[in-house]
Amino acid sequence: MTVGDPVDEDADLIRYVDVLVGSRWLIAAICAVVVLLGTAYAFLARPNYEANIMIQVEEDNPTSATSLLGDVSSLFDVKTQAEGEVEILQSRAVVDQAVNDLRLYIDAAPRRFPLIGWLIADNNSALSNPGLLGMGGFCWGSESIAVEQFDVPSALIGKRFKLTLLGNNRFRVTQSDLDSPIEGAVGEPIVSNQSIGQFRLLVKQISGKPGATFSLTRYSKLLTLEALQKKLTVEQKGKQSDIITASLRGRDPEQITAILNSLGSAYVAQNIKRKAAEADKSAAFLEGLLPGLKHDVEQAEQRYNAYRNSKGTYDLGLEAQTLLQETVAWQTNLLTLQQKRAELASGYSSDHPSVRAVEQQIAAMKARLQAVDGRMKSLPNLEQGTVALMRDVQVNTDVYLGALNNLQQLKLVSAGKVGNVRQVDTARIPEEPVQPKKPLVMGLALIAGLMIGVATAFAREHFYGGITDVQDIERYAGLNVYGAIPYSTEQRTLDEAIRTRRSGLALLAAARPDEPSIESLRSLRTALRFAMLDAPNNRLLLTGPGPGVGKSFVASNLAAIMASTDKRVILVDADMRRGYLNQYFGVSRGKGLSNVLSGEATLDEVIRHDVSEGLDLITTGSIPPNAAELLMSESMSRLMQRLSERYDLVVIDAPPVLAVADAGIVASGAGTTFLIARFQRTVIGELTESARHLQRANATLKGVIFNAVDARAFGYRSKYGSYRYVAYRYDRKLTK
Repeated sequence: MTVGDPVDEDADLIRYVDVLVGSRWLIAAICAVVVLLGTAYAFLARPNYEANIMIQVEEDNPTSATSLLGDVSSLFDVKTQAEGEVEILQSRAVVDQAVNDLRLYIDAAPRRFPLIGWLIADNNSALSNPGLLGMGGFCWGSESIAVEQFDVPSALIGKRFKLTLLGNNRFRVTQSDLDSPIEGAVGEPIVSNQSIGQFRLLVKQISGKPGATFSLTRYSKLLTLEALQKKLTVEQKGKQSDIITASLRGRDPEQITAILNSLGSAYVAQNIKRKAAEADKSAAFLEGLLPGLKHDVEQAEQRYNAYRNSKGTYDLGLEAQTLLQETVAWQTNLLTLQQKRAELASGYSSDHPSVRAVEQQIAAMKARLQAVDGRMKSLPNLEQGTVALMRDVQVNTDVYLGALNNLQQLKLVSAGKVGNVRQVDTARIPEEPVQPKKPLVMGLALIAGLMIGVATAFAREHFYGGITDVQDIERYAGLNVYGAIPYSTEQRTLDEAIRTRRSGLALLAAARPDEPSIESLRSLRTALRFAMLDAPNNRLLLTGPGPGVGKSFVASNLAAIMASTDKRVILVDADMRRGYLNQYFGVSRGKGLSNVLSGEATLDEVIRHDVSEGLDLITTGSIPPNAAELLMSESMSRLMQRLSERYDLVVIDAPPVLAVADAGIVASGAGTTFLIARFQRTVIGELTESARHLQRANATLKGVIFNAVDARAFGYRSKYGSYRYVAYRYDRKLTK
């Protein structure tokens, strides 16, 4: 890399920074608007409150299975896990009870003015005078209504009715589908038969002044239930936790509190009911087993007594006693698992994971029993028979007694009306809203505003942005830049004089000869001398891709500067469509180029001598309808030749290249042509296309003059240093 070669990454970064700096006011404006909207939302949006309840799921731990049906109460008890209870809490069976108890399918509320009505009402504890300027019936205070019944035909489910308070506890209900308004009184049931169907309404309470209006809506129970299920948030507090929380958000803190407490009560009630039903079912199952278990005990005792009578009393050895204990334990486990499988089979299929798990445990118990039976075969025959019969007696006795004991436990559970869940915390009316969080909303609005502003700035730059870097012209357009002329604030004053058609000289080179832009044109004058050394003639043509690039400014001031060096210079306004060079010099358009070319005037008649020191001028003359034809005529060629012979330099201000074909026609006869590009307005594509147009016209295009450069732009300063254009005036004191 050589000295002065740009690094692409740095150039891109500089360009990005330049876009941001150049669009800082646009970004600030967009950011301010977004922040203002965000702030308005934060303070005008209806606040949302959140209430919650906490429920504990108490799970019983199973006891040892070493005794036959060791803890049947736990086997047949309701073994709910917290994960399953989460689903039950938000099930239709539980939520439906809250919907019905609180009549959530009926929406009755005072009518508020949009956006600000609720805000005023929240800060007004008294009844208000309804309406806005006496109209509309809007409520601005503590008005309230309670509706106990509101039944409408199915076709009007979800449609809004308007209730107007008449005074003396009377009201009127209106809706576009009603045949006639419905009138009634507070506390009195209303039945109204309309053509669309029957209406039933019971207003339990209402407060407000006459004229206050309220909105009534009857929703579908099913849709209300499903909507509440979606809003309800139920979750387990941590993994393997027995704590469940349910939370609900809404605009009415009292309503969401009532809903959650109703849900909690309904959930606990259904749990108690379900547990009692499970206990009754298990008790019935055990009662069916008891006769058979008792018979098994009696049969086992008879067999053991008969064996002892025939063989006599026999004391077991140590090994036989050990085997007896083991076989009783494993047989107890086996019977326990078999009873559990029978219970599960009544509610689950054979493929259910719980059933398959019990089947695997049963198989394991049978394998252990077979191992014990194998060891028993090594005992003497008398001991084998004694151990087997004693085992049957003990196991069957334990089974029977265990069944009796657990039957009593199940009956106690059924009669006790106690579930395995309890509501730890009830919902409390929230005092502070959870949404919107004003600082967060305003912070996000600020971030969003900055992002939108930056995106808009880059989008504008991408679609409409112009050149800000001289090197971009040389790199992408392949054109040499002969000079960069800084933007002049003084020229704005002169442009205003031109626009208002005020008389007088409006030439910056004459009004402010020490302006930085004029100094740049003087530097350009030197560069042009070398650029025109090998030119075929002394004609200098200045044009641009489109209007508004400042070509007339450059042409007029450059011609004046050239004339100040004792050269004979003439400035020709060849833009016979929109040219206005005459206004820079404070002269009328009069007769000019178009008149000479059409034969209406001679050359000497149209030349304005000494419009500036040493500078002559030919204006456009009268605006012709056939400008292109006149420029292509032989008269134009002869005129240019005569001017070249008479003057040292002919400066031609031509029309824009891409706007009309006139520029290419005139440029074909000029010895030197320059394109004018404007800072942040002209784009690379316009320059390249203009260059192609001029090349096809056989014009001698030397390069580009970069006009109206903002030296304060970051991209410009970062590439060319912190240099700024300043005026370097003569010290008048030294001349005295």
